[in-house]
Amino acid sequence: MYGAAFCLLLATTAHAQEEYIRYGNFDSWIVRNIKESGIIGGKTKTLYEVGPSATWNNNNVYKNQGGSPWATSNVMAKVCGITKTNTSVYREKRGDGYCVRLETHIEKCKVMGIVNIKVLAAGSVWLGSVLEPITSTSSPMSKLSAGMPFTKRPKALKLDYKVKLSGEPDRIRETGFSRVTKVAGMDMPDIICVLQKRWEDEKGNLYAKRVGTMVHRFNKSTGDWVNNAEFPIQYGDITHKSGFQSYMGLIDGDDTKYAINSKGKNVAIKEVGWADADETPTHMVLQFDSSHGGAYVGSIGNTFWIDNVRIVY
Repeated sequence: MYGAAFCLLLATTAHAQEEYIRYGNFDSWIVRNIKESGIIGGKTKTLYEVGPSATWNNNNVYKNQGGSPWATSNVMAKVCGITKTNTSVYREKRGDGYCVRLETHIEKCKVMGIVNIKVLAAGSVWLGSVLEPITSTSSPMSKLSAGMPFTKRPKALKLDYKVKLSGEPDRIRETGFSRVTKVAGMDMPDIICVLQKRWEDEKGNLYAKRVGTMVHRFNKSTGDWVNNAEFPIQYGDITHKSGFQSYMGLIDGDDTKYAINSKGKNVAIKEVGWADADETPTHMVLQFDSSHGGAYVGSIGNTFWIDNVRIVY
């Protein structure tokens, strides 16, 4: 059964109407110390993963540890035989524990006569996994698996957050293999929480109907933390409801999500319509991003902090 490795990864709080997503207090991390290839300097870089407390001093590929449902945009890549890392998600001290800091930045890799790329990388943390090592910048979503099994119908997502916008009026798109272009509109961190009813056909194709939706973009810096913020989840077809925006609609095109099917392949999830408002989901897709525009689009310096992610019933 695809996604079975994640099962229902929730830890109940003392309050019966709230549940933390497992490791969602972000106080426990795996620290990966990875040595990059000598041809690009051979430095040891640190990558952070959400999971049971541990330190890895090796270049092993990462797979979710200790039942953690979380993945990050921190990755180890091997391109043209060169080991390179990207860090855009950080463990940051907060009170007696930690929180997540997501940053948008430029990642560079230059080797004379072999490779010379600069890529805009946003910070993201989501429920799912990464298929390491990354071997190219093409089709980025196909290298990620999104979502976890989930069959409840919550009222809202609840968390603590802080936002710092870059201050730039527009964004850039920098893929590493084409010229830098301007993308109109201010860059905004976002939260995407989608409940889906998924199924698989005999060929291993994955399909889904949208059961619940919560998509929020942050258009202002907060200065300080906003604690215990609730973001309501709406059910059924929301296209005619007040406040609907096009980016809340069905997922397709470059934003298409992927997941591991029953055959062990990472395949596209085709969202084919809206489920009835009283439908029961099979999966939750949840992600937090320092930039909202998709792969390689954003503004350098956008920063998004999150902590204490839980579900409200």
